[in-house]
Amino acid sequence: MALTAFVFPGQGSQRVGMGLDILGRRPDFADTYYRTADEVMGFRLSELCWHGPAERLQDTAVTQPAVFLTSVIALDVLRAHDVDADMVAGHSLGEYSALVAAGVLDWTDALRLVALRGRLMGEVNQRTPGAMAAVLGLDPVQVEAACATAAAEIGQVVEVANHNEPGQTVISGQHRAVRKATETALAAGARRVVPLRVGAPFHCSLMGDIEAEFAESLASVAFREPKIPLISSVTAAPVRSAEEIVAALRHQLTAPVRWTGTVTTMADRGAGRFVEVGPGRVLAGLSRKIAPGLAAHSTGTVEDIARTVDAIPADVATR
Repeated sequence: MALTAFVFPGQGSQRVGMGLDILGRRPDFADTYYRTADEVMGFRLSELCWHGPAERLQDTAVTQPAVFLTSVIALDVLRAHDVDADMVAGHSLGEYSALVAAGVLDWTDALRLVALRGRLMGEVNQRTPGAMAAVLGLDPVQVEAACATAAAEIGQVVEVANHNEPGQTVISGQHRAVRKATETALAAGARRVVPLRVGAPFHCSLMGDIEAEFAESLASVAFREPKIPLISSVTAAPVRSAEEIVAALRHQLTAPVRWTGTVTTMADRGAGRFVEVGPGRVLAGLSRKIAPGLAAHSTGTVEDIARTVDAIPADVATR
C-alpha cells in the first residue's frame, strides 16, 4: 500500500485571502490560531492573511509567518478528517510546518522562529539587495557552471538556491551577477528564465551574516525527536534527532533546497501519495514531475481539502 507524504510549501505560495474560507467553516480557529498568532507577532497577521494588502503580504517578515500559519491550520483540518502522514518534508520555510506535523516543535515556538527568520532574511536584503530567478530547461550542472562564470566575471555572489525539479533550478545572489548568470544560462540552451518576486536572495552565502544570531534562537527552543519520518530538504535525507534537526535548520539559511532529492527519497521510502499542506499548488506539481505516477493533492482551499479527503482511501484515513 502506498504511503502518504505531507509536503509543506515555502515563500511564494502566499495569496491575499488564504485561510479565510477555512475560517468560515471553522470559526473556532479565530481563537485557537489567529488570535494567538497575532499576539505572538505583535501585529494583526490574521488581517494580512485574509485581506492584505498584497504589498504588505509580500514583505518577507510577514510572508513567512503567514504561510506557516496557513499551513498549520490546513494540517489541523486534515487531521480532523482523520487524514495523516506517514512521512513529512517542507520546502525551505515549509520545513517549520513539517516540524510541527512531526511533533518536533509546538506550533507557537515554530511561529516565533519563523518570525525571526523572516525578519533576519529581510534585513540581509536591505544591506545587500539581491534577486532570485528560476532557470527552466537546463541541466543543473550547467546552471552551476553559469553561476560560477557569472560570479567570476562580475565579482558578485550568485549561486544555485533550489533544485526544484530536474528541469527547474533556482539561482540566488546579487542583482548584476544573477542577471549575468541568467544570460549565460540562456546562451547555454535554457528554455527560459523567470525572475522570482521574493524579498531577499535566499539560500545563498549572502545569508551567512545571520546564521549566528539565528542559531542562538534555535538553541533557546525545545526540539523533540520526530514521531514520524522527517526528510530534510537541506540533505534530502531523514533527520532523526533534535541535534540533527537544529543543525539542518541553521545550515538551511545558506544551503540550497534539494527538493528533487527530497521527493525522490520519500518516493523510494514508499510514498506514493503526496499532499501539499498549505496555500498553493506548486509542490504538488513539482512532485509529479520528479516522480511521475505518484498521486499529488493540494489543500489551498476548502474545496481542495474536500477533494483530497475524498481521494484518501478509508484504510489510510483511519490509520
